[in-house]
Formats: sequence, structure tokens, C-alpha cells
Amino acid sequence: MRSITYLTVALAVTAAATSACATKKFVRTEVSDVNTKVNTLSTSLEATQERTRRNETKIGEVDTKADAAARAAAEARAVGDASVTAGKDLDTRLTGAMNDIQASARRMIFEVTLSEDEGHFRSGRTAMPTEAKTKLDGMVAQMMAHPKNSFIEIEGYTDNVGASSYNEQLGLERAEAVKRYLHEQHQMPLHKMNVISYGEEKPVAPNATRAGRALNRRVVVRVLS
Repeated sequence: MRSITYLTVALAVTAAATSACATKKFVRTEVSDVNTKVNTLSTSLEATQERTRRNETKIGEVDTKADAAARAAAEARAVGDASVTAGKDLDTRLTGAMNDIQASARRMIFEVTLSEDEGHFRSGRTAMPTEAKTKLDGMVAQMMAHPKNSFIEIEGYTDNVGASSYNEQLGLERAEAVKRYLHEQHQMPLHKMNVISYGEEKPVAPNATRAGRALNRRVVVRVLS
């Protein structure tokens, strides 16, 4: 009876040992599989990170090239705009030079002066009063007796009150007002009229007096043939 008991215990211990070994083997197998999967995932993650880094580098290169292209385009536009402006300025200067050359080769038929002392241009203003328009109408009537190839020079002047740059612009606006009137009211061809401003330069009277300043605020119209 005691022998049977020992045998039973021995069989139980053996079974338990066998079960324990099987469990350890299973655990090792599972751990190995997990490690393999972890290693695989780590490798895949590293590959993904490397691709991401390369893509970011390429994106940065593309952005740099795009910025450079944008700057080059902006510089090209600036150069183009400057060329257009320079071309227009050159055309204006050439036109003025041609007019000056043509005018220098002409002879003056008569001259009309519109000044404040005769009731014309007021201080700081460019609008022509009725008196100035009447005087211009008379000038046009005189021109009808001369050949059609007559040429008109219009010069704007001011007194010395204010900045010289302001006076130059004011003189130009006064001369332009005369040119516009002759064109709109008497159909004078624009290409046969030349406008220039001398501003406060070339005064005909001292600017120290009110009467002198009134004489200096004027527009001189010369008819040439």
C-alpha cells in the first residue's frame, strides 16, 4: 500500500515537471515571436522615418527653388517696368527735343501774354478767367491769316512765393490749361503745340512788390511759322 502511494506521488511530480517544461518552452516560443515582430516593426519604423526625412529634404529643396524662381520673376518684372518707364521718359525727351529743334528753326509771327495784371491768372490758381479766354480767341483769329503750318509755344511762369518745385508744377498746369482750351475750343492740333514751365525763373518784374509778382504770374503764347 505504501509502495502504491509513493508511485502515485512520483507520477504526479513527473507530470508536474513535464507540464512546467512545456510551459517554459511555450513561453520562450511566444517571446521569440514577439521579439521578431518587434524587430520587424522597428525596422519598418526606421525605414519610414528615413523616407520621411528624405521627403522633407526634397520638399525643402523644392521650396528653395520656388523661392528663387519667385525672386527671379519679381526682379525680371522690376527690370521690365524700369525699362518701360525709361522708354516712356526717353520718348518724352525726344519729342520735346524735336519740338525744340523745330521751334528754333521757325520765326515768330506774334506773341500773347496772359498775366494777372491784365485780369488773368490769380495767385496759386490755374483756371483761366474770361479775359484770358477772350485774348486767346483773338489770337486764334489772327492765326487764320497765316499759313496752316503754324506752331504754338506755351510757356508757364509764376512768382517766387512757395517752393520752386511747386511753382514749376503750377506754371506747367497754367500752360496746360491754355493748351487744353486751344485744343477743345479751337481744334488746335496737339502735336502743333509745345508746353513748358519755367516756374519762378525768368521774372519780368521784381518779386518784392505785389505788382511785380502779378506781372510774373503769366503764360506766354508764341505763334511761330
